[in-house]
Amino acid sequence: MPSALDTPQGAAELAGALLPPLGNRWLHTQAVAARAEEAGPAVPAEERDLLVAAAWLHDIGYAPEVRETGFHPLDGARYLASLGAPDRLVRLVAHHSGAVYEAEQRGLAAELAVYEREDSPLLDALIYADMTTGPAGQRFVFDERIDEILDRYDIRSDVNASITKARPYLGAAVERTQDRLSRGAEV
Repeated sequence: MPSALDTPQGAAELAGALLPPLGNRWLHTQAVAARAEEAGPAVPAEERDLLVAAAWLHDIGYAPEVRETGFHPLDGARYLASLGAPDRLVRLVAHHSGAVYEAEQRGLAAELAVYEREDSPLLDALIYADMTTGPAGQRFVFDERIDEILDRYDIRSDVNASITKARPYLGAAVERTQDRLSRGAEV
């Protein structure tokens, strides 16, 4: 049976069933999905729905019903895989916003490596949508968003350490997406 999770509508329904009780996380998710729609021209036309679906689902691993390891990209990917979501969607959720850096920090690199990371305009655009959207849906430029994350998390936290290491990778993905958008993205 085909999955509807890789459509914006199906993904929004699942996110809407799990994330609203999380307050700002739900506001962030809705704004990331809107930002992903705006970033659509940075990816091939046939991948735009998948981009928006991944944006809706990127933080699904924060939902208490989904939480297993406490590492939301991995928990979200595992949950989506258990629902029969398409592999590419699962991998995008697993690797959104430099998750490999935090996986290494938490000792979960082997578990995350089960999901192959793609280097593509699609993953770049998902990173762009997340890394230019604040925790309550505010619009940020990249450096403001990174600074906001670093301010929000204790300097000794896994998130702070991993986002510091991931900053060049994330910045490059955001820059590539902005470049594609400015060129009209004939990808």
